[in-house]
Amino acid sequence: MKLVRFGAPGAEKPALLDAHGALRDLSQHVADIAGGTLAPDALERLRRLDPETLPRVDGSPRIGPCVGGVGKIVCVGLNYSDHAAESGMAVPPEPVLFLKPSSSLCGPYDDVEIPRGSEKADWEVELGVVIGACAKYVPEDRALEYVAGYCVVNDVSERAFQLERAGQWDKGKAHDTFAPVGPWLVTADAVPDPQDLDLWLEVDGHRYQSGSTRTMVFGVAHLVSYISRFMTLHPGDIISTGTPPGVGMGQKPSVFLRPGQIMRLGVTGLGEQRQRTVAA
Repeated sequence: MKLVRFGAPGAEKPALLDAHGALRDLSQHVADIAGGTLAPDALERLRRLDPETLPRVDGSPRIGPCVGGVGKIVCVGLNYSDHAAESGMAVPPEPVLFLKPSSSLCGPYDDVEIPRGSEKADWEVELGVVIGACAKYVPEDRALEYVAGYCVVNDVSERAFQLERAGQWDKGKAHDTFAPVGPWLVTADAVPDPQDLDLWLEVDGHRYQSGSTRTMVFGVAHLVSYISRFMTLHPGDIISTGTPPGVGMGQKPSVFLRPGQIMRLGVTGLGEQRQRTVAA
């Protein structure tokens, strides 16, 4: 099942994508794709609906982030060994964690702002994991039971802010529009193996990133279990699981984003994003 949120920012409505690629309005059944709607029993009720009986959404509305009410975005750094190498950093013995604020969320086709004073704005295609049930001290062999589904995330970063301005990474990760999410939340039952998905990203038609979740240092189940030791994961929280090689910082010479460019990115079965970069 592919769940979608459509409409103006802050006023998105819930929908699902039918077998023909049309949006079907779920407003009569759930208030949003958020919170309790992500619980296993709630998703099962939606799964039993006949999409043909739901109102068709006409036109081409804006597509918002595929999850509402996001409390936190937990990101994993250096989770692909080849990306760590291109960054000049060692593969960590445990997952490196940092947070992006919910204010950085935007839709998969919204403009991405290049911050004022930016010198090294960069891209990162990632697999997003959406939590469906409260997870605290979850054993790894049960961790995937707490996952509602998966989505595409672009972990946009400003490397000078991240690495050259003292302190933790958050300065370079937190700007408005630095977390495009979606277009769809693909429920976990439709993703047989999250460790067998291809990821890619292009800027202005040039393919920079091509990778696979098969090469993650720490897999999805381990990450859910590990993070739940340090903080409770709530329904709607997103884990952004790290990026494969090919980021701008790793090019020789480095290549960074500027206003007026187009990013396209995707993950197998989870859809594609497209963003235009604009000056903040």
